[in-house]
Amino acid sequence: MAAKEKKRKGALRTFASYYKPHWKLFALDMICALGVSLVDLAFPYASRLSMQKLLPQGAFAVFFAVMAIVAAAYLLKGGMYFIVTYWGHMMGVRIEADIREDLFAHLQELSFSFYDQNRTGQLMSRVTTDLFEISELAHHGPEDLFISCVTLIGAFCIMLRLRWELALVVFSAVPLFAVYTTVMRTRMVKSSKQVKQTMAGINAELESSLSGMRTAKAFANEDMEIGKFAASNDKFRQAKRSHYRNMGFYMGGLEFTMGILPVLVITAGGALIMGGRMDYVDLVTFSLYVTTFVTPLRKLSAFVEQFLNGMAGFSRFMELMDTQPSLQDAPDAKDLGEVTGDIELRDVSFRYETGEGDVVRHISLTVPHGQTVAVVGPSGGGKSTICQLIPRFYDVAEGAVLIDGKDVRTLTQKSLRRAIGIVQQDVFLFAGTVFDNIAYGKPGATLAEVTEAARRAEILPEIMAMPNGFDTYVGERGVMLSGGQKQRISIARIFLKDPPILILDEATSALDSVTEYRIQSAFDELARGRTTLIIAHRLSTIRSADRIVVVDDNRILEEGTREELLALNGEYARLERAQSDWERAPG
Repeated sequence: MAAKEKKRKGALRTFASYYKPHWKLFALDMICALGVSLVDLAFPYASRLSMQKLLPQGAFAVFFAVMAIVAAAYLLKGGMYFIVTYWGHMMGVRIEADIREDLFAHLQELSFSFYDQNRTGQLMSRVTTDLFEISELAHHGPEDLFISCVTLIGAFCIMLRLRWELALVVFSAVPLFAVYTTVMRTRMVKSSKQVKQTMAGINAELESSLSGMRTAKAFANEDMEIGKFAASNDKFRQAKRSHYRNMGFYMGGLEFTMGILPVLVITAGGALIMGGRMDYVDLVTFSLYVTTFVTPLRKLSAFVEQFLNGMAGFSRFMELMDTQPSLQDAPDAKDLGEVTGDIELRDVSFRYETGEGDVVRHISLTVPHGQTVAVVGPSGGGKSTICQLIPRFYDVAEGAVLIDGKDVRTLTQKSLRRAIGIVQQDVFLFAGTVFDNIAYGKPGATLAEVTEAARRAEILPEIMAMPNGFDTYVGERGVMLSGGQKQRISIARIFLKDPPILILDEATSALDSVTEYRIQSAFDELARGRTTLIIAHRLSTIRSADRIVVVDDNRILEEGTREELLALNGEYARLERAQSDWERAPG
């Protein structure tokens, strides 16, 4: 329990820290909120003064002057409400933007293993839906709490001065309200968090379904996707039902408390009038203050719901911010500096965090700078894993990966990855223009640089034939381009980056033979003068490799030139014969 309380206080302290850069707007908001409260408190007293003294005494000029002042005060209140509404919301938006920026920056720092275990839709929910409710709390929370407290305290003090007996009757409702709110709070916190989690599940299901829409249509499985989404949506309905049931009990109790107050005041006031201890003007004035007293109580009830929703979202934000990258730079990590391009895997073993055995076992491999080494073998043998260890997307379990004799764990991740260019089978293009996607390899690149990279990747003529040239929109994940065009744009991106180390991870396996042949020359040009590691499924793409490494059963089986491996008549020779037979097979 103490740990939970400490965590809650830590979350509140962190939440409050986001107001610091916007303290001027916050102060303006609070000053205007104070002005609004004072105007509300002044009107009943001005009404009492008018009915009890000014009108009975015939002081009509003073009466109209007082009413003019009250009217001016309400005009000022309207102006202050504009400031509270507009600038208060802008403060909330700025805080939301700051929180979202921090969260997105933190997501950029998290390791591959985090994204292996978390769905995109759920992360999107935390960056969007959760933060909107945090924004509403950031704006309305302090303001509503401040106005309510000032109005409640002010109204109670004035009521106490008018008739202390009636003031105690009104104030007796406050402890009941506080106890009832505390009892319902735990239930509402739990149900609010459940709603957040189910909403994240819906977002995840929606993201998955929309991303796989073509696959769903290809299998005519639209009804199945509708069923999956309906199941998630039903969970959301159930969570909302529980939340609104708790809210219904809370609001029902609140309405009873608020409704019974005027009844108690009129009853007690009537008794005082019957006893000659109070006049009708004081009772009317007191009734106006009861209304003034009830309004902030209603506002406080709305604040409770807003606080619960906002803090439920903020606690999910804090959970994500507290997630540490599984891979971090060492405290004394150094910049890789000038890169020659020598790669060494020294007795490397690796297993995923799930602990399902080694993916690679005791692999040792040396790639001198400028040399091209191909890694081949059946699927699941560990080929791609080797290439993910070199840029330190994952850390080795045993052994070491070295670049120019330096253990990658002693280097900054940014300097390491700047030195490595990766072209993968599943090319990812951003939903932007052709220019944007090529220039991603070198932010700030000029049109001339992008054009030269496209020329070297042998995609320039096709780009110029597009409707808007380099400004042509490529669609979500490059859907408006062919597989060959996407691959060559990714190659152009690497030409622009110009890294000394190149990794081609089954970069042509998704392409047809004709397209593969056309792209091969671009790959040959890209690999020239660089240390290159080729992960290949099709052996026709590695004929120019200086050395071939055969990986299977999570270890290296054979290593040598193509001629040496064919002469050995082992696993590589078997793979090449199998592919030749397959290519010659009819159909």
